[in-house]
Amino acid sequence: MELGMIGLGKMGGNMAERLRLGGHKVVGFDFDAGAVKRLTDSGSVGANSLEALVKNLSAPRAVWIMVPAGDPVDETIAKLKALMQKGDIFIDGGNSNYKDSQRRYAQLQAEGYKFVDVGTSGGIWGLQEGYSMMVGGDADVVEHLRPIFETLAPAADKGWGRTGGAGAGHFVKMVHNGIEYGLMQAYAEGFSVMEQKKSMNLDLAQITEIWRYGSVVRSWLLDLSNDALKKNPQLEGLEPYVPDSGEGRWTVMEAIDLNVSAPVITESLIRRIRSREDDNFTDRMLAVMRNEFGGHAVKKD
Repeated sequence: MELGMIGLGKMGGNMAERLRLGGHKVVGFDFDAGAVKRLTDSGSVGANSLEALVKNLSAPRAVWIMVPAGDPVDETIAKLKALMQKGDIFIDGGNSNYKDSQRRYAQLQAEGYKFVDVGTSGGIWGLQEGYSMMVGGDADVVEHLRPIFETLAPAADKGWGRTGGAGAGHFVKMVHNGIEYGLMQAYAEGFSVMEQKKSMNLDLAQITEIWRYGSVVRSWLLDLSNDALKKNPQLEGLEPYVPDSGEGRWTVMEAIDLNVSAPVITESLIRRIRSREDDNFTDRMLAVMRNEFGGHAVKKD
């Protein structure tokens, strides 16, 4: 099957390579000429413009968009619409807000195009391990794209599925990432407790290795933590700064809108935001209040 791909960063490039190895024709475009050259060197078709990408695909075309969420997706779709034909398929494989995906579906459907939203997980390991894909869109369109999903997934019948209509793929991926925030926070706090127990001189890499087998807390995140601790047991040279790409925030807002209590995910998001405060006014304010009402000592620079 033929697939156009826009956005050939680490994840997009790996996806293109997995598809090529699976026997699909991939035509890729990226503003980074180096990324296009890497695609061409691997045996796929590199395009130096959107026009060239579309010309190298047979109708009905399917184009997978891997660009940052928000305006870049809308801008890419707008440019492609001028080049593509009715019946062609737009696939958003990035981390878009599901409400934007529902809007894009409605607009494109009204104009005669097709749209599928794919929440994609797997990161830089997807080339070897396969990708988890949560797909939203019309059932017949998803079925048409089945060969693509079966190739990208860990197995043809594992790790992917249509979760519902337009927006459902990105909605499920949003919640997926919210859960991920909570899992990561729990691991981080647990390791921090053990690291502070200096009298026991615990080997955190050894402990993660023990937990990886038979334990109820074993997971891929634990496997990755094990690798990281083996390389850098004290996490030297790393800043305690944790960004977020938006899905955790959206999950918390959705929980509030639905009147669903989600304290773990919410707190993990707050902790990420707090990690970016070089000069934490909140903690200084707490120290001052403790000093005022109880005479507790305040540390000064």
